[in-house]
Amino acid sequence: MDIKLITFNEVTSDLQSQLTELYKQLNAELTQLDLASALSDYNTTVVAICMDDDILVGIAMMAKYKVVSGHKGMIEDVVVSSKYRGSGIGRKLMEKLLEQAEKSKLDDVLLFSGHHRTAAISLYKSLGFILKESGMYIKKY
Repeated sequence: MDIKLITFNEVTSDLQSQLTELYKQLNAELTQLDLASALSDYNTTVVAICMDDDILVGIAMMAKYKVVSGHKGMIEDVVVSSKYRGSGIGRKLMEKLLEQAEKSKLDDVLLFSGHHRTAAISLYKSLGFILKESGMYIKKY
């Protein structure tokens, strides 16, 4: 298995198709942007993937941004195929993103996780993430 960062130029229709199917395991109701679009704007999204030969088995993304309080990263859309869970792929994907956070000299890396995702929460804690006392609000458009 190969864990690597990908760029806009490496996105193929086959990879996009596999990503669409993989994301259904995270949330079948999610409306997805295409991967090329996510990678093309502003050059601020880092995407790590795990391939088993030519099969996409995991992905994790980090959006980098700057605000008055610092240079931050937001990890989103961490998904490992159900057939491959428990084999360390999620950890390797997260480590790849955190390496990029360090290289980019980010001040903070944030992520949100559903309370029911106990395996994911255990992974995040083992990587040094702590639960922040705050509320998250969303407004959909």
